[in-house]
Amino acid sequence: LARRALAVNLSDIAAMGAEPLCFTLGLTLPESDDGWVAEFAAGLLESARQFNCPLIGGDTTRGPLAITIQVHGMGRAESFLRRSSARVGDLVCVTGTLGDAATALLLLGCESHLGPQFAFTSRPNKTQEQALLARYYTPQPRTDFAQQAREQINACIDLSDGLLGDLAHILEASCVSAQLDLEALPYSKTLMAVLCAEQRERAALGGGDDYELCFTVAPESLAGVQDIARALALAVTPIGVIAEGSGLTLSRAGEAIELASNAYRHF
Repeated sequence: LARRALAVNLSDIAAMGAEPLCFTLGLTLPESDDGWVAEFAAGLLESARQFNCPLIGGDTTRGPLAITIQVHGMGRAESFLRRSSARVGDLVCVTGTLGDAATALLLLGCESHLGPQFAFTSRPNKTQEQALLARYYTPQPRTDFAQQAREQINACIDLSDGLLGDLAHILEASCVSAQLDLEALPYSKTLMAVLCAEQRERAALGGGDDYELCFTVAPESLAGVQDIARALALAVTPIGVIAEGSGLTLSRAGEAIELASNAYRHF
């Protein structure tokens, strides 16, 4: 929980191409539990050291369990990545792979907003279970990649609520449309093994919790961005293109299709 709580907030810092600076923690506990707090602190320290982002203060109170983290980042104002800078002709790209974290919720017995039809096609083995749970509990905010590639990236957002919903924020803020090739969506070997094509697509488009980056880049800058990612052992996959107009067009095998957005909605 500690590692996840810090990582998901660092992902927002990554989405702006900023450098993590520090964070505060508000921890509310129903009762005193030295063992739980010790493990929580160890996990938090591990992540704080990994991303060079120290805890500088906060508060601890009694009440229903709640973990509230606020991360501070820094950088030059003119170099921050925003949602409003996508340009017609840009490629839409994502880092890493999509859908694993949402699929992990099936293992945890959580009710998915993707609906009861979202289910395993093949029951995962122990190794596959561990891989899925790792993607949920220990997401990897792409801070290093974003800082190194920000001069070549135009618009950016992190994928917390699902590709369709989060990309829509870029399109709205930039007053553009996008065309996505569903066959280009990147999946892990684990997801390929446990979900059929339809369910993989459902997890990637609407599942959320991936905390990868979705960004737009000029075609001539793609190779440079991919070189930066490769040096960090990270994949960058072009999945679509920015166009004039508004809204999102999805295609599979060259044919336009209609899918309702099933991205997570907080309210």
